[in-house]
Amino acid sequence: MIAASPAVGRVRVLIVDDSAVVRDMLTKELARDPKLEVVGAAPDPFVARDMIVRLKPDVLTLDVEMPRMDGISFLRKLMQHYPMPVVIFSSLTNRGGELALEAIDAGAVEVMCKPGSAYDVGDLYVELIDKVKAASRVSVTRRNVPVTAPSAPARLSLARTTHKIVAMGASTGGTQALQDVLTALPANAPGIVIVQHMPEHFTRSFAERLNALCEIEVKEAEDGDTVAPGRALIAPGNYHMLLQRSGAVYRVGIRSGPLVSRHRPSVNVLFKSAAQYAGRNAVGVLLTGMGNDGAEGLKAMRDQGAETIAQDEASSVVFGMPKAAIELGGATYVSPLNLVPQKVLELAAR
Repeated sequence: MIAASPAVGRVRVLIVDDSAVVRDMLTKELARDPKLEVVGAAPDPFVARDMIVRLKPDVLTLDVEMPRMDGISFLRKLMQHYPMPVVIFSSLTNRGGELALEAIDAGAVEVMCKPGSAYDVGDLYVELIDKVKAASRVSVTRRNVPVTAPSAPARLSLARTTHKIVAMGASTGGTQALQDVLTALPANAPGIVIVQHMPEHFTRSFAERLNALCEIEVKEAEDGDTVAPGRALIAPGNYHMLLQRSGAVYRVGIRSGPLVSRHRPSVNVLFKSAAQYAGRNAVGVLLTGMGNDGAEGLKAMRDQGAETIAQDEASSVVFGMPKAAIELGGATYVSPLNLVPQKVLELAAR
């Protein structure tokens, strides 16, 4: 029997998880959105393999720890033979933070943490729906190389140390974009504060990996950390980060609280605090991502005299966030990713 065709424009999703409870819950939660259609649910990668060929889903949600074959091994095979957008949805512990980075390297477009209980979904379904939609818009090639701009150039130099503040925001595709930007910066680059939409336990591993690759220090931010030249602070997953100022010293505050612009951490929270406390002493950078988080904040920064940059469409994995900022009038400059590091240094040196 041939199934009826889905409504035009709906994103076809296949769920892969060994837990029947999780499969049922994800099916229910994703069905909340009329633009998504769950076409099937598989208990392991072997069943999923056949369902992918038969059902041709647009996006896969994938657990990491499963019997018969782990999710990352399956992901690597999938990207070799049948590349498609994949959202990892797994119980990511401290060990799982490293697994999340491995999943990104293997080809995952997005990573999310499962709640402690399958019934304790809370706001997660909102984020999961957004990530699935974002993933559906990403072009994925064999060996898991999303279509982006060329890699960033070799490390740049800055003639003198600057005490300007650089505030960056990113979402889908942002892990690679941030790596391209930060690895190109010199040791005396201006102090940087970053919001990348990530789950808990992911940000620390991500920061540690970047710290090993960069000339600047990169760390997961802690409440009260100083923003200083040669240092980049990444907002911890599930917490907002704000820029604060005490005299001539900039610090960050780490706060809990409700979702802002559908996210925690939120780029808007960071950018609006940068507008308030740094003003024209700041440079704002909004990179690839779905939705509009950061658009209002970038506009607020520009209104307070900051120079602002939005990544261009051609180099963005998903153009949603930069596009929203450009349309709102928040971007002083629109730049391809590989030119963002040089532009940041030029603006910071003014």
